[in-house]
Amino acid sequence: MLHLRLITPSEKTDDVVRLIDKTVGTTHLVVLPDAARDPAGDVVMCDVAREAGDELLTGLRKLGIDTSGSIAVEAIDLSLSERADQAEADAPGEGADAVLWEHLTDATHEESTLSATYLAFITLATMIAACGVVLDNAILIVGAMAVGPEFGPLAGLCTAIVRSKARLALRSLVALLVGFAVAMAVTVGFSLFMDAVDLFSERQLMADRPNTGFIYAPDWFSFVVAVLAGIAGTLSLTSAKSGALVGVAISVTTIPAAANAAVALSYGDMNQTWGSTEQLLLNLLGIIVAGTLTLLVQKWLWSTQRRQVGKP
Repeated sequence: MLHLRLITPSEKTDDVVRLIDKTVGTTHLVVLPDAARDPAGDVVMCDVAREAGDELLTGLRKLGIDTSGSIAVEAIDLSLSERADQAEADAPGEGADAVLWEHLTDATHEESTLSATYLAFITLATMIAACGVVLDNAILIVGAMAVGPEFGPLAGLCTAIVRSKARLALRSLVALLVGFAVAMAVTVGFSLFMDAVDLFSERQLMADRPNTGFIYAPDWFSFVVAVLAGIAGTLSLTSAKSGALVGVAISVTTIPAAANAAVALSYGDMNQTWGSTEQLLLNLLGIIVAGTLTLLVQKWLWSTQRRQVGKP
């Protein structure tokens, strides 16, 4: 269940209440006339089943409540109420499968912002992965993949494509390109420093690396895994079950590929540099294609379900 707290101009309160009443899956409606001071207006609160949340939010935005008042949404962890149980039963579909498009857009907007923290995480992850490729240490590679924040802007780009949000697409693309460019540039310097203090060597990079050699040898399996991870990652973001996102992060060779390219570049090994770059681009493409298609399918399924429910 979701809890909505609305501040509505007094002249729009009746329209808001009618919208809530006709939305299947709502309950616990409370209206507090003249309770709001900034902005001035009425306070309206209700609970809604997650699977009906997007329809209600869309209707509220059409009424202009997001511009003339306020819409706040909170997830309810526990609701002991027969009315809430009935609202969930009445709402079409399953809550875990529901997509809250406004929440998704807002979340990916935040995750795709090019900030100092984002640059720090992607750079640190790339440097950790650089240690992993030189030492041929799979544990370091997995750790670096878990630290990397690149799925945020990738999800933002997919969301922007589906929802035609040009600003979100630009923001996500800038975060991806600048993030990887900065991380790889810093990692080149890090590799040169580690070589200067005899912790990295070209011999280690050129040696047989059974655990990490795949990073600069892309093949169709790389693309297949990226597509599968893109689907899983998108589903984890759009559903109520987000525990799979960490597993997605450690399934795709993006950060390790960037790290291997940077280390190889520091030694002038263009073969590994280009191979790792190809691996990186292949994985990014697979995630974007899969994520976008997954969102399109979800959008189509939910619109189809709504039309069926609306039929007499």
